[in-house]
Amino acid sequence: MMEQLKESLYQLIVETSTNLPKDVRRAIAKAKTRENSGTRAAMSLATITENIQMADENVSPICQDTGMPTFKIYTPVGVNQLKIKDAIYWAIVEATKHGKLRPNSVDSLTGENSGNNLGEGNPVIKFEQWENDYIDVRLILKGGGCENKNIQYSLPCEVEGLGRAGRDLDGIRKCILHSVYQAQGQGCSAGVIGVGIGGDRTSGYELAKAQLFRSLDDENPNEQLRELEEYIVENANKLGIGTMGFGGETTLLGCKVGTIHRIPASFFVSVAYNCWAYRRLGVKLNPDTGAIQEWLYQEGEEVTFPKEAEKEEEKVENQTKEVVLQAPISEEQIRELKVGDVVRITGMMYTGRDAIHKYLSDHDCEVDLNGQIIYHCGPVMLKDEDEKWHVAAAGPTTSIREEPYQGDIMKKFGIRAVMGKGGMGPKTLAALKEHGGVYLNAIGGAAQYYAECVQAVEGVNYTQFGIPEAMWHLRVKDFTAVVTMDSHGNSLHQDVDKSSLEKLAQFKEPVFK
Repeated sequence: MMEQLKESLYQLIVETSTNLPKDVRRAIAKAKTRENSGTRAAMSLATITENIQMADENVSPICQDTGMPTFKIYTPVGVNQLKIKDAIYWAIVEATKHGKLRPNSVDSLTGENSGNNLGEGNPVIKFEQWENDYIDVRLILKGGGCENKNIQYSLPCEVEGLGRAGRDLDGIRKCILHSVYQAQGQGCSAGVIGVGIGGDRTSGYELAKAQLFRSLDDENPNEQLRELEEYIVENANKLGIGTMGFGGETTLLGCKVGTIHRIPASFFVSVAYNCWAYRRLGVKLNPDTGAIQEWLYQEGEEVTFPKEAEKEEEKVENQTKEVVLQAPISEEQIRELKVGDVVRITGMMYTGRDAIHKYLSDHDCEVDLNGQIIYHCGPVMLKDEDEKWHVAAAGPTTSIREEPYQGDIMKKFGIRAVMGKGGMGPKTLAALKEHGGVYLNAIGGAAQYYAECVQAVEGVNYTQFGIPEAMWHLRVKDFTAVVTMDSHGNSLHQDVDKSSLEKLAQFKEPVFK
């Protein structure tokens, strides 16, 4: 029974990482029909859908950030939960070894990566008993970019753009709308939100995340909550944040709300934000054999996506300027770029994220970065039969985490372009203008699409920080991104934030009595 159980759980992990569920695919397909062709949002969605198909065909991670695996398991009375835990640990290690999960388990004190996704509190496993005669195992892989956009409100409070939120349904409404606004493109919109009303700070967040295990197609049995869910999806999509925060018609794919009791002194509204790469699946297992009896979240119409990202890129390029970038890049080349330009990178670029930026703020670099491109990316890397590294997944990470360091590091080492997702803040924008640099926004979650652009891995530095945090030397071809912050003080992210805040203000007046 143990061997079959291990294999079943391994299959669940692989499928969750590589095969987006049908309900999510349908929601993304619907979003595509709402966008105007030739826009940055349409280009982003075309890239996203092509990436979904590639991940499915390659059996490789949809997004390189495979998050912290969270299991919710229901077992019949008498089932040995310790054996299930052991089987999960085995399956996690195997999936990491085969590049289906990125090594994501980091010691919070030492910064050391365990390398196999095991560690204190990782993975998260929550058990409940029930009277049914089968084991129900559900898994969600929620990446760090969207996890960082989770938010919790304590009512009553003042909500930016919406005024006072009281301890009532209308106050809850304001908090949820604001949670979508504050995420912008940093959480890889268009997203899905789970909302927990009530509880304490801990149970409220747990309830919010539990809502993400619901199907996008279900209906809330509570009439008030059903109306609230529908209202939020309809009106969040009027904020104009759009896919990747580029502006557009679809900002939210779904909203699921649950409620639990609270104590009189506390009234929390907790929001768990999930990116478009909404990776959660489930299985029903035979408790005697460990075999899979049924896959969950796979009901309804099958959706496949044709390859069309290049067509949408061409439509956008017809409206803007297309530029081929090859490092080393001069300041003069950078000064010619403006927000909205589409760039295709050919040649070398170097990955660098949290650990690298902190290190370089106090030390010299082992690589000459003058005129180079830094890519905010923690790739999934595997070795081939010749012991050479190759990229299994390579999408961008959220850039705002590097805001304290980025401008200083660009000037210190002569870096001309930084690339990631979600944009950066005023300190970086000022440095781009002073130094002569640009910020390039790649499409968040498109790990297979960008992995295909990598021609070779030509080196690596700082492996002591772990695989995701090392500096990988990548030779790429036709690596497409959009200039969203330029050297003239312009920022698309700043513009979308301002316009969406203005649109948010239209929802100040009470809706629910």
